[in-house]
Amino acid sequence: MNTRSRVAAIRDTLALEHNIVVLLAALLIIGMGEELWVRFMPKYLEALGASAVALGAYGSFKRIVDTVYQYPGGWLADKLGRKRALTLFNLMAALGYLIYLLASHWVLVIAGTLFVLAWSSMSQPAIFALIGDTLSRSRRAMGFSVQSIWKRVPIVIAPVIGGYLIHRLGLIRGMKVGFAVSLVLALAAVYLQSRLYREPSQPASKEEISITSVWHIMVPSLRRLLLADCLVRFGSNLAAIYIILWVINVHGKTPLEFGAFTSVQMLTAIAGYLPAAYLADRIGRQPFILATFTFFTLFPLALVILPSQWVGLAFVIAGLREIGEPARKARIVDLAGAPHRGRAVGLYYLIRGLVTIPAPLVGGLLWHQRAMWTFLVAAAISGIGLIIYTLWPNLPTDA
Repeated sequence: MNTRSRVAAIRDTLALEHNIVVLLAALLIIGMGEELWVRFMPKYLEALGASAVALGAYGSFKRIVDTVYQYPGGWLADKLGRKRALTLFNLMAALGYLIYLLASHWVLVIAGTLFVLAWSSMSQPAIFALIGDTLSRSRRAMGFSVQSIWKRVPIVIAPVIGGYLIHRLGLIRGMKVGFAVSLVLALAAVYLQSRLYREPSQPASKEEISITSVWHIMVPSLRRLLLADCLVRFGSNLAAIYIILWVINVHGKTPLEFGAFTSVQMLTAIAGYLPAAYLADRIGRQPFILATFTFFTLFPLALVILPSQWVGLAFVIAGLREIGEPARKARIVDLAGAPHRGRAVGLYYLIRGLVTIPAPLVGGLLWHQRAMWTFLVAAAISGIGLIIYTLWPNLPTDA
């Protein structure tokens, strides 16, 4: 086999069609910019005068905006087409980076977040729709798997560079440099996407349709997946922010050890993506979605049950939660009809986001009563979602 044939075979195996390659390039470019500074943002806001309460409000604000943006992002993806929508979201994010760069008060920085989140939040339904339009049913799980792995490359590289910039230049100047780099990279991504995306052969629907109509045309299998997913994610979000407290305060681990556990989780997730996606495209989505929901249920239980010397195994389970994520995303796209695919995906994530917003507060109330209850209740709620998805009657075998 010659070199060209090998490259073609690899591209076919990894579902690297033209639009997918353009998307991956945009994700890498934008991600490398954002990851320079995004993890340091609370400290930056504090340096600009934000109080602890303001920082908490910023976190809640981001979560609410991320949720609310989902359906408009899908609506625009269907209305404008995938290429124009993704380019628009990229431009909005670039405007947000410019506001970050010029702002001298934390309130203005938070205002800029309204634009910055256009890419990370509004683009999600458009990205799902683009993958659904570009890839056949038998290759979608692989497409989502490659996208998930690629999104994590900037997480590995850029925060170290961002930390170095802050160390060398100071917090304010280092962050400003990060914002400037993000702005330049975002504009480069705008150029890339506006020039290189190819519109699908089947254009997006221009039909006006209400959000309630989108719900009614969602097939029952997609609604059942949504119900189970809401329960599983509610359980996950209920415990998420208390994991570090449990590991350090209860198990007596150091922050360095917790960081190592997090790395183990990430490496486990990455290792499982490609083989799971390959099999999900060939034997069906159901076993892998069930596996993901199972590991979501087991993770909080493992944190409670395992002795301190074995708690690292819980983070292997946490990494295995990702094993069915490409299959779940592909299943959503499979079940979302092409004419309204962007809006159906947007509505799915809007509902899931709204349902899970109260979860951290519930977890805090449980933690206040007894820390263990947070994880036990989280496992119970996720387990109900798993049972629903496993036993609901008339669910197609590949759902």
